Amino acid sequence: MTYYPPVSPYAAGFGGKCPRCGQGALFKGFLALRERCAVCELDYAKADSGDGPAFFVMSLVSFFAVALAFVARFVWDAPMGVALFASIGFTVVSTLLLLRPIKATLIALQYANNAAEGRLQD
Repeated sequence: MTYYPPVSPYAAGFGGKCPRCGQGALFKGFLALRERCAVCELDYAKADSGDGPAFFVMSLVSFFAVALAFVARFVWDAPMGVALFASIGFTVVSTLLLLRPIKATLIALQYANNAAEGRLQD
């Protein structure tokens, strides 16, 4: 078995790299994972971030989207439609920019902490 020095889960996650070697690509599409790392052959079958990335991105982006709409409407005195479209545009762009790195980071943290499904002991 080959030794791989520890890789920061945050560096691997935000770079979209393999959580074990930090070099191979994690994704084959926008959010679809590869079957395995091309460099170290780590199998990504157990990697499952579930709904975590969507929850964290929604929680973060929605706070700033509402704040942007509020500031646009009441501070900058923008019409209601402009505030709405600015907020929607911010939400779409921010979600698309954050979803992939957050998913990769959660998968890298899962690997770094050796997380697995809960099991009942006999």
